[in-house]
Amino acid sequence: MRILFYDIDTLRADHLGCYGYCRDTSPNMDRVAAEGMRFEHCYVSDAPCLPSRASLFTGRFGIHTGVVNHGGLAADLRLHGRERAFRHGPARNSWTAALRQAGLRPVSFSPFAERHSAWWFYHGWLEMHNTGKGGMEIAPEVVPAALRWLDQHATEDNWFLHVNVWDPHTPYRTPLEFGDPFKGKPFDEWLTEDQIKGHFASYGPHSAQDLAEAGPCDTARWPRIPAQIACLDDYVRWINGYDTGIRYADHHLGLILAELERQGVLADTAIIISSDHGENQGELNIYGDHHTADNITARVPFILRWPGLGAGRVDAALHYQTDLAATLIELLGGQVPPLWDGRSFAQALREKDTRSLFCEAPVGHCVEKTPGVFFPGRDTLVCGNCAWSCQRSVRWDNWLLLRTFHDGLKDLAPVLLFDIAADPHLTRDLSKTRPDLANDGLARLHEWTTEMMRTSESDVDPLWTVLREGGPFHTRGRLSAYCERLRQTGRAHHAEALLARHGHWMT
Repeated sequence: MRILFYDIDTLRADHLGCYGYCRDTSPNMDRVAAEGMRFEHCYVSDAPCLPSRASLFTGRFGIHTGVVNHGGLAADLRLHGRERAFRHGPARNSWTAALRQAGLRPVSFSPFAERHSAWWFYHGWLEMHNTGKGGMEIAPEVVPAALRWLDQHATEDNWFLHVNVWDPHTPYRTPLEFGDPFKGKPFDEWLTEDQIKGHFASYGPHSAQDLAEAGPCDTARWPRIPAQIACLDDYVRWINGYDTGIRYADHHLGLILAELERQGVLADTAIIISSDHGENQGELNIYGDHHTADNITARVPFILRWPGLGAGRVDAALHYQTDLAATLIELLGGQVPPLWDGRSFAQALREKDTRSLFCEAPVGHCVEKTPGVFFPGRDTLVCGNCAWSCQRSVRWDNWLLLRTFHDGLKDLAPVLLFDIAADPHLTRDLSKTRPDLANDGLARLHEWTTEMMRTSESDVDPLWTVLREGGPFHTRGRLSAYCERLRQTGRAHHAEALLARHGHWMT
């Protein structure tokens, strides 16, 4: 068995053609999806980058690992304590170590571990190639190294190759010589000029007027992006930069596929395409980066082409990304570590390897026309983000409840409710008109938190660790400076509102 995992940082599912996007951002990914399976509702349990990959590679939610932030006490795995053995046993295997135990040779090309001092990420790899720029790499600084590895090893059996590219991550930095493939092309016109004007007059890190955390972008250094988003033309330039980054990453996937084809192993190589989180693109007045726990940031693409499992399937059940990792382990004949929160549905996949799958329901189950046969999914997903805000979201049926514990210096109410089937860009809060659903979501969140803490090795919820440290890492200690920025740009009333909410945390 050969497996390629193409890991594209900051990739929104709804900006890929195979997920229904109106632009041709992803021809190579679309090809892989047509030959395999596409998971419609795959969510990371914890975002953004560090908490997300901690969950995927440990198989456990952040509330269990302790990793929910980008700094502070909640940015490192909890110590095992007195029972720690000379080395990790199978019960604490990472995804990589479990794949290795199942007989694969795991190899990674990624700067992730050094970028976040996430040294646990090295667990299980037999080869680890750090591309050295801490996530500021563009694809031609990563993919050629992986191609050289494939040139020597592609025809060998039983490898797992992880290739991690970062091109859709802000700041959008695709080389200008790649061109502007989406200039003048239709785009998802969900934002209006009036909405943008409202965003510009409002506030928050990465809001329309404060596009580079708390101020304008450096357009001389990053020519693909505008300084601010004051009108629809600015937004189009911004979204073109993001979509071009996706197309650039997709182009380099094509180079890898061509190399596998050249060596005669493409047809029997399993391919996984996914991401660590999505990217806010104006939703909730956040442009770029990944500040929330909602479907915009927590939902990721997951495409799986697995020899023998059929083509063109779409699974519309709710899944955590860790569920899919657990499934891959069992497909290889391995054992899912007992401490994992991820659940495998490998047996259901095997039973359907010669049948067509039709998704009749958006959540819960992915039901086939054949009675009595289905893909199991989760009834409810709970996702978190404690690096830019302190939030947990609850996703069930078509509903998304967003519970904000710390707003990250943004204009976010404590409870928001959205119908994401009718309103995927989160423009209409229904929490006041549908209190029954808001209460349902809060009850689901309470039930999940209670169960997670019951099964935790610690009596501390790491979200509360972040709050006690003064809030999310990326906005901690920045209140005073940001309020001065607001005063200087005619938004003093917003500064006063922030001080009223957060002044007690100033030091």
